[in-house]
Amino acid sequence: LSELGSESAKIKAMGIMDKLSTEKTVKVLNILEKNIQDGSKLSTLLNHNNDTEDEERLWRDLIMERITKSADACLTAINIMTSPNMPKAVYIEDVIERVIQYTKFHLQNTLYPQYDPVYRVDPHGGGVLSSKAKRAKCSTHKQRVIVMLYNKVCDIVSSLSELLEIQLLTDTTILQVSSMGITPFFVENVSELQLCAIKLVTAVST
Repeated sequence: LSELGSESAKIKAMGIMDKLSTEKTVKVLNILEKNIQDGSKLSTLLNHNNDTEDEERLWRDLIMERITKSADACLTAINIMTSPNMPKAVYIEDVIERVIQYTKFHLQNTLYPQYDPVYRVDPHGGGVLSSKAKRAKCSTHKQRVIVMLYNKVCDIVSSLSELLEIQLLTDTTILQVSSMGITPFFVENVSELQLCAIKLVTAVST
């Protein structure tokens, strides 16, 4: 899926995606949707009280692998849809909704808590610190896999704004996209994402 993601970006840049048979492209999109669905509701913030630290780490690695795989599937699907001169058949509503659902869930539950401590839930149910105290305590160290996911999600958000310029979407979908585009401006330390969100909000307004 990672290879598919980068290859689809190359084919899109070359402008030759429309040369592929529509039937095969639609089949690929339907398979990608299943892969997006696989990681679209997985939480990385699980706290297994009975697990050892090693078990916890292995479990988290497994979940991150599935989430990353789904991000690659999202990127591939959106690269296909935003390529020049694509037939109407590729704009499959279910796939578009799934990409948006995945992105929204992981921004809220995986990335914001990693980048901005105000979004972190105390797993031990302690009192909520004030936002300033939380931000002060935050360490800037990020796992490589989180940074990789963050970059992929930025690409997805950016490509969604291209999709909005090509294809009319339903009101429900537009509402989802709007809230996804506005939220990053209330989160600290996500400046690249905010730039992509500006594009997205502009596309929605247009």
